Amino acid sequence: MSKYAIGVDFGTLSGRAVLLDLKTGEIIAQSVRDYTHGVIDDALPGGKKLGQDWALQHPMDYLEVFYDAIPDIMKKSGVSKTDVIGMSVDFTACTMLPLDKRFMPLCFQERYRDEPHAYVKLWKHHAAQKQANFLNEIARGRGERFLSRYGGKISSEWLIPKIMQILDEAPEIYEQTHTFAEAADWVTFMLCGSFMRNACTAGYKALWHKREGYPAKAFFRALDPRLENLVEEKLSGEIVPTGRRAGFLTRDMAEKLGLHTNVAVAVANVDAHVSLPAAGITETGKLLMIMGTSTCDILLGDQEKTVEGMCGVVEDGVIEGFYGYESGQSCVGDHFDWFVNHCVPPDMFEAAEKAGEDIHGYLTRRASELSPGQSGLIVLDWFNGNRSVLVDADLTGLMLGMTLQTKPEEIYRALIEATAYGKRIIIEAYEKAGVPVLELYACGGISWKNRLMMQIYADVADRPIYISACDQTPALGAAMFGAVAAGKAAGGYDNIVECAKVMGKIKETYYPIPENIRVYEKLYAEYKLLHDWFGRGGNDVMKRLKKIKSEAEHA
Repeated sequence: MSKYAIGVDFGTLSGRAVLLDLKTGEIIAQSVRDYTHGVIDDALPGGKKLGQDWALQHPMDYLEVFYDAIPDIMKKSGVSKTDVIGMSVDFTACTMLPLDKRFMPLCFQERYRDEPHAYVKLWKHHAAQKQANFLNEIARGRGERFLSRYGGKISSEWLIPKIMQILDEAPEIYEQTHTFAEAADWVTFMLCGSFMRNACTAGYKALWHKREGYPAKAFFRALDPRLENLVEEKLSGEIVPTGRRAGFLTRDMAEKLGLHTNVAVAVANVDAHVSLPAAGITETGKLLMIMGTSTCDILLGDQEKTVEGMCGVVEDGVIEGFYGYESGQSCVGDHFDWFVNHCVPPDMFEAAEKAGEDIHGYLTRRASELSPGQSGLIVLDWFNGNRSVLVDADLTGLMLGMTLQTKPEEIYRALIEATAYGKRIIIEAYEKAGVPVLELYACGGISWKNRLMMQIYADVADRPIYISACDQTPALGAAMFGAVAAGKAAGGYDNIVECAKVMGKIKETYYPIPENIRVYEKLYAEYKLLHDWFGRGGNDVMKRLKKIKSEAEHA
């Protein structure tokens, strides 16, 4: 008799629940629940207007995912509730909220319903940029060691800048907050009644280090004297590695979900990082690319190294016993959408429709008819800045080699190649620091849809690329950790390595083509020259152009 685990993936606009057969590794039912309030970026539900760069959410939307999606998958599957043994969640990060002494969101209180700072600050809330800039200035001035673990810069998306914004703009909310929590940890608390912090978000988003802890009191005091005791007063809670059990479903929640109280609940995780074992990766040297509008890379290492431009390195942050490295590219799918929306002529849309293809598929097919180097183009893939390894949002895109004969499919291929060159820059940064990258794995929509892109990546990186067989890797990964929380005696698994052997399946593999490798070696050498010239201060023309543009817009 099979046993089952539930994974719930909380995205930006919706939550997805899946039911995983722990014997076959198959997802047998899934259900999506859109958030009632979506992303709150214009006005609060009561009508109060928000400022520029705000992005909030309502925490009740997350509970509605539990209440709707989980009973739905149970109904669809026909599985008995007694056969569900574990569950877990993954979440966007840093998505944080202030909680009271009962661990309830402050925005649930009537008096704070019109206070923006009482709500969830979504990962893409960028209104704390001023605070992030100040934090980075203080950290650099003090020579804080933690900066090197995050590519030399702390993002406005992360926990401490968001807390600083609350303190600056709504000190009453700061005072009334018992604890600031990741939404991932709060929804886990709502399931099992036990509050603990997952090592993944604590390490990647809150500046915590397993051996050193949080930054020193003196650093927080330098930010603001009121923050001196932030850790003790507002960040309490045990920090626990992923894969550990947080508790069991409470009676109240079990009744609401149609489950039983013997369901083990795992410590929460982050949507990208939880995907690693879902792709079958449980050892060093295998880099996973989660590919979408942007790309997030996750890699395991056995030592902590300082890697240029990484987004973070956290011990036990991905799989217990390993150092988890994160890097990324801020413009991948967005790259191609920009080109299609602004640069493709109408006759190509007509040709695509006539061929029964969407425009991306049509351009990809046309681009696949070209040989490496045939376009005569080199592109710098910085249309949304550069995340790794330069960590510079002020860099912009560049296209070199265009003539009056340049065709849209040639540009499209050059854009794909640019992201592959950017990936190789990242790979070389890891290897230079002593963190090996032997194989590439990919998941996410692009990895299934664009065969040309995957082949180009294999050729440029000169490494095989393995494509995950699951199109819902975050939810699958969450369910897998739920199975580990339950343990083998209950019908689950005692560790994530054993679980991944069954669940982590590969759909197909792309191998480098020798003749393509030779051409791409030449093209990559040209890309690297441009990368270093425009990205490392050889010519700051991109930044000067942005400044001139800004001045013109505000003249």
